[in-house]
Amino acid sequence: MMPARFRMSKKGVGQLLRSRMIQADMLARAERIEDAAIAIAPVSGPSEPHPGRYKSSFKVTSTARGGRRKDRATATVTNAAYYARWVEYGTERVPAHHVMLRAARAGGGT
Repeated sequence: MMPARFRMSKKGVGQLLRSRMIQADMLARAERIEDAAIAIAPVSGPSEPHPGRYKSSFKVTSTARGGRRKDRATATVTNAAYYARWVEYGTERVPAHHVMLRAARAGGGT
């Protein structure tokens, strides 16, 4: 019996990484992460000027030409609230909530 042989095609791998199937999977994973982030996001109190802004500012985007080399399908979860960085990483007065980190761990799996 002859051993199996495999020859990788860089062009074929590139086509796979940009395919609609991979893009749909990346989008589905990002949407699960967004759902998890919304579920665990803190809501500021009623004394704040815009209570709930952080929780309502999550957004998912996807593209077939993402990554460092623009050669693969990607999806991204972002938060447009101007203070999202401080919620995630904390400040000297406010502890870090790590919402995106926790959401990626909870919602990013299969």
